[in-house]
Amino acid sequence: MERNHARLLRVVLVAVAAALLLGACAAGLNDVAEPSAEAGFWQGLWHGLISPVTIIVSLFNEDVGIYEVVNNGGWYDVGFMVGVSTIFGTLGRGGGAAVPARSRRR
Repeated sequence: MERNHARLLRVVLVAVAAALLLGACAAGLNDVAEPSAEAGFWQGLWHGLISPVTIIVSLFNEDVGIYEVVNNGGWYDVGFMVGVSTIFGTLGRGGGAAVPARSRRR
């Protein structure tokens, strides 16, 4: 019985830690940055990489945005698209290896 409680506690702690970690990655307004500072390539890349987490967080928090409106134009867009394509391209690759060996023999 005590073993089940320890396992449950471990699962809950891992879930809470994962939620805090993912919530900390969300993009949002930076109160410390200068208001005139524009987001460039590197911030666009970061925002693209964390976009799956940001999409989920933005559903529950209206202060979180997926895309930085104050950006320097093309370079931010390039960084954002590289980040998004890296994340979603990597997430989509897992299904190709699940083909059984029997179906490949034909």
